[in-house]
Amino acid sequence: MSPFRFRLVSFDIDGTLTRGHGWRFLAEQLGRLPQYEATDALYHRHVESEDEHLRRLLDIARGIPISKVHGILESTPKLAGIAETVLEIDRRGAVAVLLSHNPHYVCEWYARRFGFVAWDGMQDGSAPEVVDGIVQPPGPVRVGKVAGLSRLLERYQVAPREAVHVGDGWADAELFPRLGLGVALNSQLPEVNDAADVVLELADLRGLLPVLDRAVPKEPPTPL
Repeated sequence: MSPFRFRLVSFDIDGTLTRGHGWRFLAEQLGRLPQYEATDALYHRHVESEDEHLRRLLDIARGIPISKVHGILESTPKLAGIAETVLEIDRRGAVAVLLSHNPHYVCEWYARRFGFVAWDGMQDGSAPEVVDGIVQPPGPVRVGKVAGLSRLLERYQVAPREAVHVGDGWADAELFPRLGLGVALNSQLPEVNDAADVVLELADLRGLLPVLDRAVPKEPPTPL
């Protein structure tokens, strides 16, 4: 086998690791589906900004015990083989990280559950997310996967050409030309697939590994 050419592989969560949007599933379980559908419709019509969209998603979990949120995260439909894929990436000498607009309490759960070593992608000020075990109302929200990726690359001393991002949304497509490889995974958005170097439909994340093993990094035309 050729040497593994990447040193960092980042993953989106919702729609990438999950089958369908994780916040839709959470809203269904909490009886708050109309809240999700309202903001999702505005966002996909480009009426609502990504920051506002995320703030309204986070509000779905307001007042809920974090233990209940964690239980819903466990039952959220996901791709098979996530932990195994993370382990194999580590065995290849690379780090697997999360690059997501999700709050800390979601990213931390996924990292602990599946072995991701770090996460980034959202800055929401200093407002506490959880107090006395209860999810708090969201404070000001500012998303930023490009900035988050820059911080992760600096943290692990990885050049953009040595990094891969795997995702399914518009914010993920923005990253694809900035890295050695961009993978659109189970995306329903033609513009995301068009921006990617590789387009995959997978039910088991382990199907990504042979693609990464064969891939040759490109020289990113767009700087971070």
